[in-house]
Amino acid sequence: MTILEPGDTGHEHTPIPSHNDRILSVQSHVAFGYVGGKAAVFPLQCMGYDVDVVNTVNFSNHTGYGCFGGTKTNAEELIRIFDTMQQSGVLVADRLLTGYIPTAESLGSVRELVKKLKLSNPNLIYLLDPVLGDSGRLYVSADCVPVYRQMLPLATIITPNWFEVEVLTEVSLTDLVSLRAALRKLHDLYHVPNVVISSIPLTKLSASVPSYLLPMQPMDGSIHAEYLICIASSINDNGNLQGQPLSTVYAGCVRLIPGYFSGVGDLFSALLLGHYHTPQSNAPLSFSTSYPPLAHAASHSLSRTHAILTLTNEFASNLCLPSTDDELDTREPERKSRRMKGRELRIIQGQDVFRRQEWDGVAMMQEWEGFWNAV
Repeated sequence: MTILEPGDTGHEHTPIPSHNDRILSVQSHVAFGYVGGKAAVFPLQCMGYDVDVVNTVNFSNHTGYGCFGGTKTNAEELIRIFDTMQQSGVLVADRLLTGYIPTAESLGSVRELVKKLKLSNPNLIYLLDPVLGDSGRLYVSADCVPVYRQMLPLATIITPNWFEVEVLTEVSLTDLVSLRAALRKLHDLYHVPNVVISSIPLTKLSASVPSYLLPMQPMDGSIHAEYLICIASSINDNGNLQGQPLSTVYAGCVRLIPGYFSGVGDLFSALLLGHYHTPQSNAPLSFSTSYPPLAHAASHSLSRTHAILTLTNEFASNLCLPSTDDELDTREPERKSRRMKGRELRIIQGQDVFRRQEWDGVAMMQEWEGFWNAV
């Protein structure tokens, strides 16, 4: 995967496209580091978008540091911001991106915002990142879950992780059969047209994944543990009719980069929204592809996010950071802070990954043929 060296801008060959679309980003903000809006807004601006920002929290740093402080924007404050933007004539988003929203009340105010925006602009492209938690643990209050389920039908695209799919659908994901059941629920019951699930351990599905989608591996198959698979499912207009599949599914694998990194999902969702173009949206004049919109966007998002993560990991590897050890971290809190700082995403240093419209580092995802009837 190619990552540009400092000074190599690549702008001579692939200038930043001009976008007429304006994006409203509603998610967390930190003073230090790159998560939430700090991981999302600058990359979108590098792609040529104007981005308006509403912060759902204002924290010193992300919570992985162990010590953090700041404030949460309550529902009343969010409503006041949204209403004033409308009164001032600046609530003019063509695209909407929502991320971490910590309380059900605040989430409810964002839900009403989405309804208002869709009423004034039926072509609104809304990417909902349902930030609920990860690794079996909720990051938000449990009463956020039913509100997110109410918001699913409003979304153009959702980007849940494996755990969030389980929470939203109440389907325990263990294999291909359960994954199909969860996707069917999201498409059929909640009417979500586009679902992208990234960072799925390949070992959970490798027995069912067609060989042409798998990375090259040794005979013992051990390399599968070193990869993640991304699934992009776009509902078919005639899905479930006359034996037609419910959706078309694309998949792609990337090598797992071990270690704790924050903001990766926020960056991925932003790039997915930025690269998603339909015939109704204001695509750059030079944009053309034979790929379906979701597959094209997911391919670019996956490859470019992985490039930034690779750059970050290379930087962190040269710092001789302290290992993860809860006992030592408790005795010496600065150990954890050093480790977290060394693993902050290299968003600024890797900005040319976002600026390049055409980039040979993009690996296009492939259609998973027979996904809905594979054994």
